[in-house]
Parts: sequence; structure tokens; C-alpha cells
Amino acid sequence: MQTRRFIQCDVFTPTPTLGNALAVVVDGDGLDDITMHRFAAWTNLAETTFILPPREPEADYRLRIFTPTREMLFAGHPTLGSCAAWLHCGGQSKQVGVVRQECGVGIVEIDSSDPGHLAFVAPPTEIRPMQPDNFETIVETLQISRQQILHSAELDNGPVWQAFQLDSAESVLALDSARVRWPEFKSIGVIGAHAEGAECQYEVRMLAPSSGMSEDPITGSLNSALAHWLQSRGQLTQPVTVAQGTRIERHGRVSIRALDNGVMIGGQTHILIEGELQL
Repeated sequence: MQTRRFIQCDVFTPTPTLGNALAVVVDGDGLDDITMHRFAAWTNLAETTFILPPREPEADYRLRIFTPTREMLFAGHPTLGSCAAWLHCGGQSKQVGVVRQECGVGIVEIDSSDPGHLAFVAPPTEIRPMQPDNFETIVETLQISRQQILHSAELDNGPVWQAFQLDSAESVLALDSARVRWPEFKSIGVIGAHAEGAECQYEVRMLAPSSGMSEDPITGSLNSALAHWLQSRGQLTQPVTVAQGTRIERHGRVSIRALDNGVMIGGQTHILIEGELQL
């Protein structure tokens, strides 16, 4: 065991304690897989990350991401929160204003020009038709009216999402998350538009997360996949703000901006706990 720097932060919210909490072991070098798994289960948070020396020469650091039950190749709020923690602890990127994070999906670029509002270039998303059996099971279990469904797809950006676009934010908020649980249901993402003039343009919910909660408070990787999906259909012509976590009394806010060859996902991170741990 050795002393390691530790951060607990709140990601994708303007209001501390109303976002998605993240545990970050800033000095993760030398820890084996079993220890990482055990510590992630012990924190009992949706995700725990470990910052390691990079293997790729262009990367500033390497990141491993764990839920209480499994390792993930990529996740959004761990990407932003870990970058914020790394910068807070004195990390300096090779290129001013850009942090390059090495993780399971490759190199993820993070715009650090505004430390109060980091944003990452979303990894590519594979968009394919949802399997008919998955579609029917989810629709019947969640009791979604067929008239409410505008589009459906399976989205893969490391995690795999069963995605639905509904006719309104109200339809999204009306769904009962208690009807679906991991592992029978795998990562359901639902998006619907708010009325014109609302604070946020879309409402998003992520149901059946592997963390064991009824739903995920704020999910950067899901918003990344949904953004690519919207962009592929010409629905992301202007920057938008997405609300998530509303039904579980969180105040998640995710900014989405189209790029020429992708999308940028951003939000605020607040450092709430800073100290040391023995691990």
C-alpha cells in the first residue's frame, strides 16, 4: 500500500452535488486489476477512475474507468472529471489548451482552454438498426406508445446503447425507470425535445445502468452517442444544451456542439473532496 492523491468531484452540473459524482485516484500507477475493481466497488459510485502514465507518446495521461462491477472502455463524465482532477493536481498538457487522454477507445481530445467548462471531442459512434427483439421488449416493458417513437437505433461508442427518440421531453420524463434493470436490460438511452424557448433543448434519460441505480444521473458517453445520431440525421445544426437527471432530482447540464467531423461534449466539474488514500 502507498499514499495516493484522491479527488471526488461532481460532473456535468452548474450546481455542486446535483451532478454525477466521480472518484479519481490521481496516482494510479502500480495498482493491479483486482485492486482497481475492489476499490471501485468500495466507493459505491457510478464510476471510479485511475490516472496512469501514458503509453502513447502523444497522450498526456492514460485513464482506466471502472463501475462497481466492470471496466469500461470509455465514459463521458469520467473523462471530464478525471481531466479536471488531473489539471487541479498540477497536470500540464503537451499542447496548450488541449489535453489528450488515452483510454480504451484510443486518444480522446479535451478542450481545456476554459478550465471551468471542459469539453471533449466525442469518439466515433457506430449507428445500426436496433434488433427487433430488443425493440419490442423495451417498448412493451416501458409501456411506450408507438405513436411517441420518432426514431430508434443501436448506438456503439464503446458502450452499446438501445436508443429511442420520443416526441417530447414530457414523454421522456413520464417513463418509469423501475421497470428495467441491469443485466436483463442493457443501457437504454431516451431523448426528447423540449418546447421552443425552454432552458434546454433536449431531455435525456439513461435507464438500466450497470451501477445498480434506477437510472444514471448524467451520462456523457450516452449524450455523445445521441449527438452523433442527431447529427447523422441533420438535427444538430446549432449548439444545444441537454438536461438529464431531472426525474431523480439532479440538475445535469451537457453542452453539445457540432464539429465538421464530429461533436464536442462539455460541462462543468466541481472538485468537492481532495485528499490522500492508502491503496
